[in-house]
Amino acid sequence: MVFFKHTLSAICVFLLALVVADPQSITHNETFVPDAVLRVSTSNISQSCYPSKSTVLVNGTSPGPELRIKEGITYWIRVYNDMTHQNLTMHWHGLTQAMAPFADGTPQASQWPIPPLHFFDYEMLVPIGMAGTYFYHSHVGFQAVSATGPLIVEEDQVPCAYQYDEDKTVFLQDVFTKDDSTIEAGLVASPLSWSGETDMILVNGKGGGSANGTVCNASLSSINVQPGKTYRLRFIGATTLTFASLAFEGHDLEIIEADGHYTQPHNTSFLQLGTGQRFSALLHTKLNPEKSTYYLQLESRERPTLTRGFAVLNYGPKPSTPFTPPSQPPLTLPNTTLGFLDYELHPFSAPTDGAFPTAQEVTRRVTLTVHQRVSGQTVWIQNQYDWTDAFPAEPYLVSLYKNDSIEFPSMQRALSNNGIDPISRAFPAQIGEVLEIVIQNTGADSGGLDVHPYHAHGAHYWDLGSGNGSYDAAANEARIAASGPPVQRDTTMLYRYAMKTTNGTVMGWRAWRLRVSQPGVWMVHCHILQHMLMGMQTLWVMGNKTEVLGKVGYPDVAGYLQYGGSVYGNASRWPSVVHFTDSWVDEQ
Repeated sequence: MVFFKHTLSAICVFLLALVVADPQSITHNETFVPDAVLRVSTSNISQSCYPSKSTVLVNGTSPGPELRIKEGITYWIRVYNDMTHQNLTMHWHGLTQAMAPFADGTPQASQWPIPPLHFFDYEMLVPIGMAGTYFYHSHVGFQAVSATGPLIVEEDQVPCAYQYDEDKTVFLQDVFTKDDSTIEAGLVASPLSWSGETDMILVNGKGGGSANGTVCNASLSSINVQPGKTYRLRFIGATTLTFASLAFEGHDLEIIEADGHYTQPHNTSFLQLGTGQRFSALLHTKLNPEKSTYYLQLESRERPTLTRGFAVLNYGPKPSTPFTPPSQPPLTLPNTTLGFLDYELHPFSAPTDGAFPTAQEVTRRVTLTVHQRVSGQTVWIQNQYDWTDAFPAEPYLVSLYKNDSIEFPSMQRALSNNGIDPISRAFPAQIGEVLEIVIQNTGADSGGLDVHPYHAHGAHYWDLGSGNGSYDAAANEARIAASGPPVQRDTTMLYRYAMKTTNGTVMGWRAWRLRVSQPGVWMVHCHILQHMLMGMQTLWVMGNKTEVLGKVGYPDVAGYLQYGGSVYGNASRWPSVVHFTDSWVDEQ
């Protein structure tokens, strides 16, 4: 676990460490001390029951170390790419990086990747009010399957209603027997060579159970508790494919947070957790437990085969031998609950006037139509376009600064093409707009349907719920009025309501509402890693050219505009970077 401490002496050292190269650019030399260091490398390791293979690790482990920061403070996290043949970025999932536009960690949107044997200093300032549960992961290729770890943003005071004795992280990952490069090559091959299904669901790096009918008796993670106490469990869906259903044997949960926002308490006997989603829930331990150990049971949903994993809720002392899976599953977990928690979760505090945009304020509705196209190569498209490693040729923000390969998206063209500019393949939006974004599921060329956890970078949206068929704005508004205001999220599920339908038939929607306030270049994509690599990503440009590029101009950002530019350090040079949040703080 990594903790950050900001004392007066540390701040003084920090100030002395800055060597000013010009009015904007600052050299991070040998006296600059980052708040945390993540070193990403590869090693042959074995996970769960499966043979050793090359795996991307963070500080030598998967998951990587837990980072804990506080809202309202600027941090610098240095990420080393110690790999010799792979690029790298690090994305801070769920955090808006509007104040540091090149630090979102998206190689197709905001940043050239970190070249092999280089490092990059990520600047991070979490706005007040965004404390909660997040995680970090690489955004290059299939690396996020293992190059990932928890990121917890702490507040000065937890709401009095939600006091707890201790918090613990429940970090979910997938394991595949194929290595990353084989999976990546297969997903873009023609015809498609599928990754295979999840071979095990890990909890905090360990996992045993069964997959595809094969039993795995690997050791399990232990969540150690004491009787009669309250624990905040931070569930992080860092899986790449698994849409999980999970529950504790003999214990219910009280949800208090979703994707970094406190909610009103909501009791549930189980959770559904898609890749990219996070929940905090209070677990009240038994005063007089009937036994010393209870199982946490997890199962995949909406896949052709079942993967089942376990962890242990341990009331007793640490055992001399590792915990292993039960001989029989102790629980019968429910099948997929369509619309799980939709219209049921509400903000902990009522939104202030004007915070939640009303239907009357909506200036434009954009429908994002999702479809799987099979024409040689199998790709996922949105509004007829995909977004893959082959397009664009360089990070979109870089292109806008350089004014070279891609022009700034045209609102005029977008309004004539269902919200997307077909030249740049980007969705433009103006600051001050209130957007209603509807993600519409459709039958694939083959007629199949799938589920998709859709994630938005940048500002969080108000989640308006989901349903079958096509979106009926009036009917959904009436349902919101009856149930209460929605919560803000950054990752929510687009469900399927049948296994198969006819090609192009609309079947299932998810609706968001967003007041556009943060200029920037932001990805919106399915968080299933396989689908992303097959094109299921879109790019949104919020604001006009002056608003997006005017914060810091050329030549101060020149080092960000070339692969391996001067903002990337290596063994022979220190990086020269822009402190973007310094000017933001000065403006406040």
